[in-house]
Amino acid sequence: MIEPSQATGGLASIPALLQRNAKEFGSKAAYREKEFGIWQSWTWAETEKEIEALALGLINLGVNEGDFIAIIGRNRPHFYWSMVAAQSVGAVPVPLYNDSAADEMSYVLEHCGARYAIVEDQEQVDKIIEIQDQLHQFEHMIYIDPRGLRKYDHRALHRFTDIQDQGRAAYYELIEELKERREKLTYDHQCVMLYTSGTTGKPKGVVLSNRNIIQSAKNASEFDNLGPGEEILAYLPMAWVGDFIFSVGQAYWTGFCTNCPESADTMMTDLREIGPTYYFAPPRFFETQLTNVMIRMEDSGVLKYALFHHFMEFAKGTGEKYGMPKRRLQKPDLKRRIKTAWKFMMGVGFAAETIVENMIRLFFARMRHGANVRDHFKASDPLGLKLYPEPLRSYFKYRTGDVLIYGPLKNTLGLSRVRVGYTAGEAIGPEIFEFYRSLGINLKQLYGQTEATVFITVQPDGEVRADTVGVPAPEVEIKIEENGEIFYRSPGTFVEYYKNPESTASTKDAEGWVATGDAGYFEPESGHLRIIDRAKDVGQMADGTLFAPKYVENKLKFYPDILEAVLFGNGRDRCVAFINIDLSAVGNWAERNNIGYASYQELAGHPKVMDTIQAHVEAVNTSIADDPMLSGCQIHRFLILHKELDADDGEMTRTRKVRRAIVADKFKDLVDALYDGSERISTTTEVTYEDGRKGSISATLEIRDAKVQPVTPQKVAAE
Repeated sequence: MIEPSQATGGLASIPALLQRNAKEFGSKAAYREKEFGIWQSWTWAETEKEIEALALGLINLGVNEGDFIAIIGRNRPHFYWSMVAAQSVGAVPVPLYNDSAADEMSYVLEHCGARYAIVEDQEQVDKIIEIQDQLHQFEHMIYIDPRGLRKYDHRALHRFTDIQDQGRAAYYELIEELKERREKLTYDHQCVMLYTSGTTGKPKGVVLSNRNIIQSAKNASEFDNLGPGEEILAYLPMAWVGDFIFSVGQAYWTGFCTNCPESADTMMTDLREIGPTYYFAPPRFFETQLTNVMIRMEDSGVLKYALFHHFMEFAKGTGEKYGMPKRRLQKPDLKRRIKTAWKFMMGVGFAAETIVENMIRLFFARMRHGANVRDHFKASDPLGLKLYPEPLRSYFKYRTGDVLIYGPLKNTLGLSRVRVGYTAGEAIGPEIFEFYRSLGINLKQLYGQTEATVFITVQPDGEVRADTVGVPAPEVEIKIEENGEIFYRSPGTFVEYYKNPESTASTKDAEGWVATGDAGYFEPESGHLRIIDRAKDVGQMADGTLFAPKYVENKLKFYPDILEAVLFGNGRDRCVAFINIDLSAVGNWAERNNIGYASYQELAGHPKVMDTIQAHVEAVNTSIADDPMLSGCQIHRFLILHKELDADDGEMTRTRKVRRAIVADKFKDLVDALYDGSERISTTTEVTYEDGRKGSISATLEIRDAKVQPVTPQKVAAE
């Protein structure tokens, strides 16, 4: 194992990194937060003072070394300061999902034995008060936003700024104790405890040490050449390991700036204003963005619609070659500025020619096709480009597309400056992945989990593909067992599951190898890892062919009007599926076609929506039939669910992963109907409203058969 003095220059904790950053980057922005429409900024020197005052206030309040402090709220600098302040006094921060219901919070707070909680506002305070009687060890709560809390009992309820003021007032009394506690922190002290998403049961508390966080952050930062000049937008749930490693681990290791949006509703606006250079988002974010783009293009004019599809089709084969951002280690010199200006002017020139030529062609197309011109008019390249040979012609055409389509689109998405972007947490559809790569966004996949401190495999620049998750991350060892399950060992390997030695022993063996629960294999020719699916989800059809539901579900989710899909078929003779429509995309389509609807349920049951989804299912079947390993996973029957799968109903995790077993059990009557040949089924489902009340939804659902392609059964090799 690498010693801290060798690996990190003696920097063995996040508070130690804070002190280094305050010294080396004192005047550089460490945090920004948009408040009331204005970006507020804190330098590293100011951040150190804020955290020190809070840490002193926590000692003054009675926080002991080893205490657990719950952190509950949206991404704000105050919460990141709270986590580092807790570490500074020897306590352990435990971030929770702020949208969790009170009973979900109760389990975590009781399990870790938190004595303190730092929360955002009245909503979170009310949740804790509701469950406080069940938390016998709980003592004090600190809130940030005082609105609505004036008449509450404040004997154990404290304002965030008051705790800091008390800490500043007790500076000379407590500073030596704070220094003593801070200096005790070693590489093996507990840094944070993060709870798993709980796809199969109760969440488990994953204990991560300073070694796990700092070593993983260091390796990943060096792999992507991250430095203090990077900008990120922190909007992921703070309870997710991804947010902790990017917004705390890597931010403190490299000294880059963490920007916090004003709210979830303004996230996209704030993203455009910040223009992050390093970006991370789960696949659902990119799926939603693509859906919004396609909806807006459906509403666009004929010329813009034709140009968009023309250049996006061209970018599929050329974006990798001409669009990827260059790695810049220093500010561009005069020669590079001139070259960039020349490329831009060249693109503008050809763009003008493209628009003029296509406007003239559109004029004659309108005369010929009238109202149906959109179905017949296709954009074309400017005449001048035909004067140039390949590959110069393709290069010029991509620059033209960059001026007309790719550049404005990236700017609208807030991704113009992204030099390195990652997606993880779940498999992303290959078509969605290639769309963003085509635009010239260096989006990559990584494979990881909480127990690995995120990183297991990463994709090096120049080796990015949609069907693999890359090569082992620095200092990560991987082995594949005979049953295909992936095991890893790395400096990021978690310490243990808190209060759960049985699960720890079943997950991590004595030599440090951790079972991922995923099945996959290494490509012999490239050395890249390919994930098949969750090992427990991969199965066999009744005839012995492979059943890999995630592969099929991701193909369905590429269509903008399909939000979620759940495939069934393990051990059966054929596959069937639940579909959730995307209310935004299908609602937009309904408005454009003057179709009235009063609810999700009504729109989901519309015959034309059923027709559209059936066409998508049959197209996916055709695609799957070409894969000899997975051709048995074609969908024979499907239905559109009468409600969206929801984390509040326990059907998804807070990170939006489908709890497959729970969905199968909860909707067992629907699964049975898909297999028994029924054409319709009436059902009633319990739902949970946002305020926690329970209700029910009744509906009669149509079940349709889908056309499948003939295939020759091929049994799995392992059989």
